[in-house]
Amino acid sequence: MRVVHVDTITEAIKKLAIEAAYYLNPEMIKAFENARDTEVSPIGKAVLEELIENTRLAKEEKIPYCQDTGFAVIFMELGQEVHLEGGLLEDAVNEGVRQGYSEGLLRKSICDPFTRKNTGDNTPAVLHLRLVEGDKIKILFDAKGGGCENMSKVVMLKPSDGLEGIKRLVVQHCYEAAANPCPPVVVGVGIGGTMEMAAILAKKALLRPLEQENEDPELAELEKKLLMEINKIGYGPQGLGGRWYALGVKILKHPCHIASLPVAINLDCHAHRHKEIII
Repeated sequence: MRVVHVDTITEAIKKLAIEAAYYLNPEMIKAFENARDTEVSPIGKAVLEELIENTRLAKEEKIPYCQDTGFAVIFMELGQEVHLEGGLLEDAVNEGVRQGYSEGLLRKSICDPFTRKNTGDNTPAVLHLRLVEGDKIKILFDAKGGGCENMSKVVMLKPSDGLEGIKRLVVQHCYEAAANPCPPVVVGVGIGGTMEMAAILAKKALLRPLEQENEDPELAELEKKLLMEINKIGYGPQGLGGRWYALGVKILKHPCHIASLPVAINLDCHAHRHKEIII
């Protein structure tokens, strides 16, 4: 049994919150550069060049890459051989978010859904917890912006809609989303499970490294086909026209009920801010 004080988790969450806001993952910068070099639209090229410059300024000046520093969404894998001491896990997570958004001078965006009164510290976070083997704690931190989160959808397709129905749904959704999610986007798709499970799968799918191919050959092929079809729409960077509306499509699936075919789509903006740490 390994004993871990919850303050360790608080400190890790604080660090991840700040780093996610300031430092875009290298894979995204590389994706911007590749897109710029292959973009057919002069305006699209200019937009991508601005995004690349923005990543440099954010890193050097230690300021947020985007003014919307997001909703803190945490996927945590907690080893069953870990014993937490010093307080409640959820409290430790929220304290990390509170400290990170305060010390990092990050915008606090969380409010009551009715009164719209701001909570003042970007809490509470959304925590998805999973017990796993071992004595380690893996934390995936996702700073999810409001604009792209608004472009989310869960649809209960009929089983007879099948794979073709899923393809049509995803492409049509991107067509309808247009420039609202701040493209170039990354498209997360969750297939199967139940209504809420599909939504969680779609969001978790976004956290797979952009260049990492799906382990499921069928899903890997589907991701490539969807990416091609989505970019054929021609919206391009920031919806101003061009080749690169989406930089990647990421899919997770789960067995579902014989009477159901849940599909969720979760778009992520060009900031695509997520960090991870293993404790």
